[in-house]
Amino acid sequence: MKKKITSYIITGLLTASLLTACASSGNSATVSSQSVTAEQAVYSSNTSTSSATTAGTVTDTSDLFSNRDLKQTADTSEALNIEVSDNKTFTISEEGVYVITGEAENCTIKVDAEKEAKIQLVLDGVSITNDNFPAIYIVSADKCFITTTETENSLTVTGKFSSDGDTNTDAVIFSKDDLVLNGTGTLNITSYYGNGISGKDDIKVTGGTYNIKSAEDSIEANDSIAIYDGTFNIATNKDGLHSENDEDDTTGYIYINNGTFTINASSDAIQGTSYVQIDGGTFNITASEGIEGTYVIINDGTINISASDDGINASAKSSAYKIPTIEINGGELTIVMGQGDTDGIDANGNIYVNGGTINVTAQMSSFDYDGTAEFNGGTIIINGSEVSSIPQSMMGGGKGGFGGQMGGMTGGRRH
Repeated sequence: MKKKITSYIITGLLTASLLTACASSGNSATVSSQSVTAEQAVYSSNTSTSSATTAGTVTDTSDLFSNRDLKQTADTSEALNIEVSDNKTFTISEEGVYVITGEAENCTIKVDAEKEAKIQLVLDGVSITNDNFPAIYIVSADKCFITTTETENSLTVTGKFSSDGDTNTDAVIFSKDDLVLNGTGTLNITSYYGNGISGKDDIKVTGGTYNIKSAEDSIEANDSIAIYDGTFNIATNKDGLHSENDEDDTTGYIYINNGTFTINASSDAIQGTSYVQIDGGTFNITASEGIEGTYVIINDGTINISASDDGINASAKSSAYKIPTIEINGGELTIVMGQGDTDGIDANGNIYVNGGTINVTAQMSSFDYDGTAEFNGGTIIINGSEVSSIPQSMMGGGKGGFGGQMGGMTGGRRH
């Protein structure tokens, strides 16, 4: 099949500012598919993925990730090679595999193909630094794969993003269609004024190492972010992972199967509009809020959160759910809260603890909920003391948490 590549010059200069760097680390993980129960939730039938149950949870990762999504190396036997160069945009218009190499300034890899086309960009030691436009820009495709080889790759935008007609580009990697990131190498992404990665549909990550520094959200998607595995080192002045659709609040979920996450965020480390589900992984989070969604489900994983607002928060962001809920079925959670009106685990609805170990160090409130709380299994430790019930803070603040009892009446009992 003949491949078509065209180019044009990108112009414009904007000044840059500086962000701090992150270190990378390796990870190896296996799939964990778990079925969870969310009796108090009501989820709309128009969810964007067949892997969501009526409770809005992932029960089978095979429905969520295809075999090609999970394949960490690309078949390059018939690939077209593209060596980047200064002041050029390479437009990819036909389905196929494209190996990207070289170093350039003000260069964009643009995908503008038929809606049925699957495009795979293989980053093989590429470095692109732009003034004001995405380094990779997906305009149209059925799905675009960005796959790293065992190399280090760097994509940077130093200035404020310019628009493309009616499209306000706002990320180093900007995609209007489904996006899959995988591979065996490292991808460094730096965005001095905008997002690191933006997807207007679904974003999936199944492997690779990602060092992302961004002024706004590091990874942002309209409909969903689904992570099978990978290593993530994120420093952001906004959110680490953010999924939200302004036109449909029943979407915007985040699912994490496994991986290693180091997230330093000025706002939320992980925020999903509808639900956030964590089935495994290792998380070291420093943020204003650690994990936020309308329904937060934790089935497994090692999660360390240092927060200045709420450690884990369920609030009414999605009409897909009747009651905001936090459900903990397993895992090892360590939450350390800062001073002030802070809550370790805060639900504007219900809390269910069915398993796992929860260790909260709280200055003011360890648990806060507006509905009911049930402690059905697992271990809860508050300020060094194991408790037998879930305490309730007084009026959403107070002194909840000290020894599990200060700040008012105790909450749900073990059943």
